Amino acid sequence: MEIRRKIDLYLGYILALIMGIMVINVLWQVFTRFVMGAPSSFTDELARYLMIWVGVLGAAYISGKRMHVAIDILPNRLSKEKQVQLKKFVNFIIILFCFGALVVGGLRLVYITYILDQHSPALQIPLALVYLIIPISGILIIYYKISDIYLKQF
Repeated sequence: MEIRRKIDLYLGYILALIMGIMVINVLWQVFTRFVMGAPSSFTDELARYLMIWVGVLGAAYISGKRMHVAIDILPNRLSKEKQVQLKKFVNFIIILFCFGALVVGGLRLVYITYILDQHSPALQIPLALVYLIIPISGILIIYYKISDIYLKQF
């Protein structure tokens, strides 16, 4: 449980840092466009990549905090024992999805963009670095869901 709290803490700090960088980046874009009359060339692309990171990493963070959107009409009508079984089943399905789509699919995407040596147009950073957040997020979600099942925290 201590490891989970540390991951939550660091993930929260990382997300806050990314959001702070995003705000500064967008403010710089607005300043250069409207005050200086010549928009910065990299800010649009950087904002897009930071938004990807915030969205995907934020999904892992929310999953760990068990604050994700859920429809609870069915679980509320079940007995406590059936609710626990249903939540275990749902967590298992989430683990399978994250493994297949985020980890395996994300690693394939990272590998393909790395092999093809694709770089972003304005920043000239490897796109594999941008996409690396997908499998990382998948691994974090899997860790959280296994931890939920193992520690019976529903």
